Amino acid sequence: MAAGVGFNDVKPLLERRCTGCHGAKTALHGLRLDTREGALKGGESGVPSILPGKSAESLLIRYVSGADKEIVMPPAGPKLTAEEIRLLREWIDSEQAAPVRVERPKGYDHWSFQPIRKSNVPEVKRKDWIRTPIDAFVLAKLEAKGWQPAHAAQPHQLLRRVHLDLIGLPPTLAEQSAFARKPDLDAVAKDLLGRASHGERWGRHWLDLVRFAESNGYERDGTKPEAYKFRDYVIRAFNQDKPFDRFMAEQLAGDELDGANEETLIATGYNRLGPWDDEPADPAEDRFDQLDDVVSTTSQVFLGLTLGCARCHNHKFDPLTAQDYYSMVAIFNVLERPRRGRTELTLPVGTHAAIERERARDARLQQQAAMAAAQTQLFGSPLREPLEAIAAIKRTEPDLPRGYFLHEPKSQPPKTHLLVRGKATRPGPEVPPAVPAVLVKQQPEFPETGAQSSQRRLTLARWLASRDNPLTARVIVNRVWQFHFGEGLVRTPSDFGTLGQRPSHPELLDWLATWFMDNGWSFKKLHTLILASNTYRMSKAANESYVAEDPENRLLWRFPFRRLEAEAIRDSMLAVSGRLNPKMYGPSMFPEVPEAAMAGSSDPDKIWKASPEDERSRRTVYAFLKRSLIVPMLEVLDLCDTSRTSAQRLTTSVAPQALTLFNGDFVNAQARHFADRLRREGGADPAKQIDLAYRLTLARPPTAAESAKMLKFVEREPLEQLARVILNLNEFVYTD
Repeated sequence: MAAGVGFNDVKPLLERRCTGCHGAKTALHGLRLDTREGALKGGESGVPSILPGKSAESLLIRYVSGADKEIVMPPAGPKLTAEEIRLLREWIDSEQAAPVRVERPKGYDHWSFQPIRKSNVPEVKRKDWIRTPIDAFVLAKLEAKGWQPAHAAQPHQLLRRVHLDLIGLPPTLAEQSAFARKPDLDAVAKDLLGRASHGERWGRHWLDLVRFAESNGYERDGTKPEAYKFRDYVIRAFNQDKPFDRFMAEQLAGDELDGANEETLIATGYNRLGPWDDEPADPAEDRFDQLDDVVSTTSQVFLGLTLGCARCHNHKFDPLTAQDYYSMVAIFNVLERPRRGRTELTLPVGTHAAIERERARDARLQQQAAMAAAQTQLFGSPLREPLEAIAAIKRTEPDLPRGYFLHEPKSQPPKTHLLVRGKATRPGPEVPPAVPAVLVKQQPEFPETGAQSSQRRLTLARWLASRDNPLTARVIVNRVWQFHFGEGLVRTPSDFGTLGQRPSHPELLDWLATWFMDNGWSFKKLHTLILASNTYRMSKAANESYVAEDPENRLLWRFPFRRLEAEAIRDSMLAVSGRLNPKMYGPSMFPEVPEAAMAGSSDPDKIWKASPEDERSRRTVYAFLKRSLIVPMLEVLDLCDTSRTSAQRLTTSVAPQALTLFNGDFVNAQARHFADRLRREGGADPAKQIDLAYRLTLARPPTAAESAKMLKFVEREPLEQLARVILNLNEFVYTD
């Protein structure tokens, strides 16, 4: 090797043949070859054009030598001679001893990449308004403008707000009466947080984030076997108040945890929830599409970063490189999908010891079955001994339950390469497992392998929960705030990058993140803190001058308006009609779907068979989610896109929503049940029926004007129509 060849020796060649496209003026694809630093850095693809000391692996040599059949450089004119290529090789090989100055990408100083700071609670003038530190942060910004927070909401509004917020159901008559006797909202919140219905409400928020559905999408849209168990795991986790750091670890690496068991293995279904093409045109490319689904979801859900944008080139706006992206791919590249051809397979769930026992049992069964087959071939029928042995093994060692998740079948992790332009057919340099460089001073130590697996995903989960990571705690407390207030303190909840919005209250965000970690990553404690604040208990009263200056309510001077999600609307209708089936967990139910929605299917009876009415009256979180056939009522009321992570539901206002809520089969059925309930519990007096209807749906009696108007209405229309009208009131589909 000619160690004396330096950049100045090859610069004339590069200027003559390369810098017309890759110089200061053009820099095609972000690559500059007019400077040594530019050549070492590479272009926007994130792949270095040269690897010091490794000329044979360097893209520059591959392109100019014709080793890469897709790209040959230079694109015009004569190709480089063998002597010119040799000179470039010697320069690259000599660079291994030369110091490299690495420039940090723009954006390193962005607010979200900085360490979380423990903010001091600010001093305010109106100390009597402060119930929790949250109020001090909010009031300080209002007082700085000379503004005042809105007055408190009325008691019945707060009662309905907290019920719909925490369990997604309106308060019953008994609960309204108890609150009227003792209007203690803190006690109400504590009670609701202890109910099983809390997990059904808040588990649905998490299912949006992790792109939960029970089918694969694409043309065949096959069913994901046993996927409902992941949904049940999530609901139980919220009811148990599973600490968020543990919740993350179980989903990312439940099989790698000490004491792994049925629950933690089912949790790793998170990695397998995305769409899957069971007959891809290009299997190699499809493999990286699957990995992209996991990496993109993980980066958005836990870090609030759009790392998936760096699959084909360095991120255009954030300091995230293709190297960062493929280093995350290396963490998940150890996983494989259990299947037989186009058929997806489940796996046994239990402790590692129990799974090993089942494998040993299956081996014994296969041995006995082989013996029986051999005896049949020799004697025409098997002898008694192998058949009795098989029967005994099945009696004493029953099958373990099954789960839907990816697994690591190989002890040695495969190599991961940075793909040039994101193409599986164009592997670049090998990359090790790592987390985005902008977030760490020193990379976490990824072990080579563990006893049962590579331990890569568990290492990632531990780093995510580390206090050295500036994003995870900020991102999750922001999400909780969003689900209470409709908007987060950061209004781009899955994009904390440079294109995302800055927090409206950065000091409060960091204070909450610190508080959350200090309090054991407990969701229920965080809910209690937020719901106890006067910020949460404000009314929605408008102030014209405030609206003019802050129409989006970024300073939180009032409680925001927000429509209920599709699930809460449907569940509330079932609750007030008296038809809600409280059955929890287990296989999903199939709501009734109009015939018109099935018209395009070649086999409607096979893909969707409605459950009996009692079964389909369960809470909507238990409805089967088929990616190619979303229940029309849920779709028109803005159910999330199940093919990717969804941080925030859209809230549209379109004509089909009004038609669905007023004329839909489900709503009309509930109106009939609601009318029957009003007759049964309210008697024959129309005034009492109307009063009962308002209390059940809106947690308040009707005003005199409302009562008079409704009395005139029922003089000419049946009670079922009154019930239908009340179920369509705006006040019913909003929290208050």
